[in-house]
Amino acid sequence: MGSSELDEFVERVTERTDIYSVVSRYVQLTQKSGRYWGRCPFHNEKTASFSVSADKGLFYCFGCGAGGNVFKFLSLIENITYFEAVKLQAERLGIELPQKKSSPEEERRRREEKILLKINEVAQDFYHECLIKTARGSVGRKYLEARGITAETIETFKLGCAPDEWENLFRELIRQNFSAQQIESVGLIVKRKNSSGYYDRFRARIMIPIADVFGRVVGFGGRVLGSADETTPKYLNTPETVLFNKRKLLFGLDKSNRSISSAGAALVVEGYMDAISLFSAGIKNVVATLGTAFTPEHAKLILRYAQKIIFCYDSDEAGQRATIRALPIVQAAGAQVFVISVPDGKDPDEFVRKHGAEAFAELIKNAIPLVDYRIKYVLANTERATTDGKLKALQEIFPVIEKVRSETELNEYLKKIAAALALDELILLNAWKKFSSKREPDKNSAVVVTREKSSAEKNFRLKKATEDVLRMLWQDDNLLDYVRKVLMPEEIFSPAQQEIIEWIKNCAENGKRPDQMSAAAELSEAAGAELARILLDGEGAPLDAEIAAFNDSVRFLRRVLLEKKYHELFAQAEKFASNDEAAYVKAVEELLKIKKEIDNLKRKDKRF
Repeated sequence: MGSSELDEFVERVTERTDIYSVVSRYVQLTQKSGRYWGRCPFHNEKTASFSVSADKGLFYCFGCGAGGNVFKFLSLIENITYFEAVKLQAERLGIELPQKKSSPEEERRRREEKILLKINEVAQDFYHECLIKTARGSVGRKYLEARGITAETIETFKLGCAPDEWENLFRELIRQNFSAQQIESVGLIVKRKNSSGYYDRFRARIMIPIADVFGRVVGFGGRVLGSADETTPKYLNTPETVLFNKRKLLFGLDKSNRSISSAGAALVVEGYMDAISLFSAGIKNVVATLGTAFTPEHAKLILRYAQKIIFCYDSDEAGQRATIRALPIVQAAGAQVFVISVPDGKDPDEFVRKHGAEAFAELIKNAIPLVDYRIKYVLANTERATTDGKLKALQEIFPVIEKVRSETELNEYLKKIAAALALDELILLNAWKKFSSKREPDKNSAVVVTREKSSAEKNFRLKKATEDVLRMLWQDDNLLDYVRKVLMPEEIFSPAQQEIIEWIKNCAENGKRPDQMSAAAELSEAAGAELARILLDGEGAPLDAEIAAFNDSVRFLRRVLLEKKYHELFAQAEKFASNDEAAYVKAVEELLKIKKEIDNLKRKDKRF
């Protein structure tokens, strides 16, 4: 498939696509002031801040910052790539995809992957049928019934049972013309060590199919029926294969992603039985790790659907340590992190079976923030009766609370810590000052946030001015040279805005007008969302008003640049004053020129 064929295909799909029709399949929209509004499907909100412009073919959420064209929306809501979104919409419209010519190696890999996925699908059906229809599955049915797992949940997760036999699945797959090598490569059979042949990896176990985000079965987890010992592990997963990588998979995400999006939060538990029990109880925004530590890849998967992650690992010591290890990973990914402590040392499965879904929902409601949990954990695991113990506790707690943004909240934490360690508040405050003075300033710390409040108004003006300029450049790229000449250096624009400017310049150099389709395909996610927000924000404004706003904004931004240059040159002039008169005079002359231009701009300034 050549690029011209692809371009023509995308153009056909775009021409026949109405953003309102697409978005309204997922979001209830209400028309107001020429736009459509609804509650954002990408984060939890009570008031509608999600906006759709049918005329411009754009969406933007003023709450979470997601934005772009219709295919960007589909890629986010369906968790697929941009081009997969185009293909999905083409399928819905009945538009055939042009055939791409693949290399023989690509074709071979694609065929092999389809075969391996088919093997897992057949195995899933085999285990499921064994559980629900055969006498051999009765022990599995009794086990699941005792755990409160309903027939509906069994069907939803396609739970199954591996019979207590050595070659049952192997023979069935061979009968369906799969090779032993193919079956072994997905981890369902194991080669015998002392003789020829193979045997089933999973025997006498409840079988849990593990799917990727697209719902394709890529592996299995098995829970032993009966007691486990050193030779028979309680839980057994598929080994690492070309399809199965525990670091990149979360059990249940294919079924819970919509619930995670609508709830604005994902509940992370340790085991698939915990996830299944909670899902069965109606708590559907739940996923589970697969016997491995929580990874950055897991965090990225969840953050596609929600910014809030709630950990609910077992409340024993091992579960608490696993939680502590996971928290920095999620925090580094930019998530809002909360932790649930399940009472009585129970795991989520036990708790929900004993106390019910409402009681568990109350635990979620009372989940504590990351900082509180870390402080609580440190205090519970250090010796507070001695001076050394108190110092050790402070060494572990201070790095946690330095992330706190609010000065008031920070002071409250310091008071709580002083009380918990039986320390005078003044002594604790002095210790905190010594600690924070030795650290690099944290851009999220309460001290820096307080300092930045004084410049908030100017930052708002800068933001509005840069948006006015970009909005006009979108309409008329002939202004690009003028803007780049007057507003150099371009650092006055954000990185995303600089990317948009560079892209508009490239469009102009290649003789094409900027358009939404090209922007969505060629800009980064951040720049695409920024452009959508800027264009929607100025929607409906008369052209003469936009031109006036553009002129005023250019003057304001020029003034900001000149004031920065003035202060830098003033500092240089002070250095020249005592040792280089010629340089001093030249600097002063330049300062006077800059000051004169600043004053002229202030007099013309109508908007700012």
